[in-house]
Amino acid sequence: MKLMFCLALTTLVTATLAWAGVGDITPDKSAAAPEGTFPKLTASNLEKQAFSLPEDFAGDRNLLLLAFQREQQQNVDTWLHQMKRFEHSSGFQYYELPTIDRLNPFFRWFINSGMRRGIPDRNARARTITLYLDKPAFRKALNIPDEKRIYAILVDRSGRVLWRAEGDFDEAKAASLQAALTAGKQ
Repeated sequence: MKLMFCLALTTLVTATLAWAGVGDITPDKSAAAPEGTFPKLTASNLEKQAFSLPEDFAGDRNLLLLAFQREQQQNVDTWLHQMKRFEHSSGFQYYELPTIDRLNPFFRWFINSGMRRGIPDRNARARTITLYLDKPAFRKALNIPDEKRIYAILVDRSGRVLWRAEGDFDEAKAASLQAALTAGKQ
């Protein structure tokens, strides 16, 4: 998928630009997030809508599908194909968050344009929020040890982590997620 091609291009661009320290979307250092809390940051979705996260996540419970590498799109897709079964949960929303190192505005535009062209469904573009940030600091805030696999993280509107899983979707993770969503209603 073109989304993952863009993530591969990012690796090349990041290596080229690392010495310059470019990029402007970073976690808000004035509100340091404890481990297990989604950090405060700003980003835009592929429909060019700006977000202040985590406050602008639309649901009371938000499943965030975090991918760090181009080849992880197929892993994210295992989750995306199953989201209809959870949409009946009141206040539930889900997002795909490609997580990329900081880049200057030109390279962000280039990558986002490629992803936008590669995702014809407007709803899918609206729930795809590309994060350009300091990846090690972001992973530390969410207690994510590495970028070798994807993570599915359920957060509330304040960003507090309520549930997490790593890797591909399976029925055990589905049951665990459903239990977390049910517990949130009580």
